[in-house]
Amino acid sequence: MDKFSQRDFEVRDSYKRIDAFLSEKLQVPKNQVSQLIKNSFVLLNEKLCKKGGERLKSGDRIKILPRELIEGVVSSSHMDLETTHLKVPIIYEDEALLVLNKPPHLVVHNAPSVQEATLLDWLKQHGFSLSTLSGEERYGIVHRLDKDTSGAIVIAKNNLAHTHLSEQLKERKMGRYYLAVIDKMLDKKTCVECQIGRHFKNRLKMARLDGFKHKNMASRYSKSEFSPLMMSTQNDMGLITAKLHTGRTHQIRAHLESLNCHILGDTLYGYKGSIDTRILLHAYLIYFIHPYSGRKMFFKAHVFDDMLEFLTKNFDEVGLYECIQEDFILRSFDSRSSF
Repeated sequence: MDKFSQRDFEVRDSYKRIDAFLSEKLQVPKNQVSQLIKNSFVLLNEKLCKKGGERLKSGDRIKILPRELIEGVVSSSHMDLETTHLKVPIIYEDEALLVLNKPPHLVVHNAPSVQEATLLDWLKQHGFSLSTLSGEERYGIVHRLDKDTSGAIVIAKNNLAHTHLSEQLKERKMGRYYLAVIDKMLDKKTCVECQIGRHFKNRLKMARLDGFKHKNMASRYSKSEFSPLMMSTQNDMGLITAKLHTGRTHQIRAHLESLNCHILGDTLYGYKGSIDTRILLHAYLIYFIHPYSGRKMFFKAHVFDDMLEFLTKNFDEVGLYECIQEDFILRSFDSRSSF
């Protein structure tokens, strides 16, 4: 049966979200259902449904528009934009996947609010084969990086590779290490392990929600380790490395804020300095198991010129070269044997 042929549903299970319900019934990603709801094509009990998080109860009736209109909505949610100006270094490529070094100031995937060209636009216009598991807006995207965060990102070329890589993320078999410059140096290796969710006052940011009880405050477990690398020769700034154990939205930024530390340039999370720079956060090292061969793979994404220039101006260059070596970073977490 065509996945869009059925247009009316009766709900028999209580308390499921409408976007999750339709995603299951239509066998499409939830972000495609969200597009239908945002574009006013879903009725709940004969009234326009305005939120994907609307909770259902037994006996509710859902009506959606015809198949041909659905296909028009989910296929036209974002027009590909010109990407000839984008320079995205390819670290590794084979028939299953790509490892890229994402430049700063580049959004990873399309969204209704995004008007500029994205990494996904670049991938499409360069003719890469991409997985479809995450829907049209996120073809091939296994994990994401914030717009101003640079560094290593893995792209799946097909659904088999995407499934394997996503499972590694969930099972923490994919490891990621970041470099960050912060306004106040950590005095020792530190672990932050907490529940994280949307900030109750500022919905643009995430926050530590341990002990905070509110019916609308959803949270997820998160864990990061931070290790100091070196102090700046100019002031109290410090270069640190971060190891992700989970991959929540803005995880490193929110965890550092909970320690009263802030990444340079990150005004959303409390940086108050006068330095005119993007967020100095770079996904430096990544490792995972190849979905076809089962071989363990390890890659380094070289630091981009803007961040490298800042580091060489504000840190001892000889010490800097030593502390950003792969073995030095891995030893700081006693994790060389983890991959």
